[in-house]
Amino acid sequence: MEQAKPYGTVLIKAAKIIDCIAENPNISLQEIAKSCEMTMSTTLKILDTLNLIGYVKKSEEKTYQLGAKLIRYANRNIEQIDLIEQTLPYLVKLQEKIDETIHLGVLSNSEIYYVNKLEPKFQSIRMSSKVGISRPLYSSAMGKAVLATMSEKEVDEYLESHELKPYTANTITNPLKLKQELSEIKEQKVAYDDEEMESDIFCVGTVILKGKQIIGAMSISLPKFRLTTSYKERLIAAILETREQIETEIK
Repeated sequence: MEQAKPYGTVLIKAAKIIDCIAENPNISLQEIAKSCEMTMSTTLKILDTLNLIGYVKKSEEKTYQLGAKLIRYANRNIEQIDLIEQTLPYLVKLQEKIDETIHLGVLSNSEIYYVNKLEPKFQSIRMSSKVGISRPLYSSAMGKAVLATMSEKEVDEYLESHELKPYTANTITNPLKLKQELSEIKEQKVAYDDEEMESDIFCVGTVILKGKQIIGAMSISLPKFRLTTSYKERLIAAILETREQIETEIK
């Protein structure tokens, strides 16, 4: 099988430069060029671009170190990995107790980003969701749980900057109605997606807090036809118990 050829040699050179700076903070242009076996001209052009987009930072002494944007990406990834590892034992227990789809999400760019998913073991119907996709805050269970934890000012800012588009006939697109639901979520500590993202799908979700900081959210998703009043109560009790266990673990 023919090996795939890389696209864009400049990206490979940029990666080399970033690796070099990561291993040698406050390194000079000359040292980078020598270490990466590139000409000074090529190295400088790539460094200027990396500096422009925040991946490297040039000091007054004309030395280079990793930029704030690249470090922020790295730290965010580490935080996500930590959250996945810390919550996994509890989500596994929740999934064993409630044989439905379990999601773990984090807040990213005013959306819920799925970072983990546990499939049911004995159910034939599976959710279409995947790790790596995102959902709006206003129409998802995890998203509404996050919104309910925010201040009134933050919620107003979110509503001013986001159009509440309908995904189904059940999607809440009225800001006043959404605010009313957020008040109820704040009291109950759980949120629902009642066929608001997808028809025939029901989700119950809640946030995960470290102190007062939102570090994630989780949900249980299932086909709506399996939902009964007593089963809904079981779902709520189970997810709140799991939330309490996780928050105790990550204090």
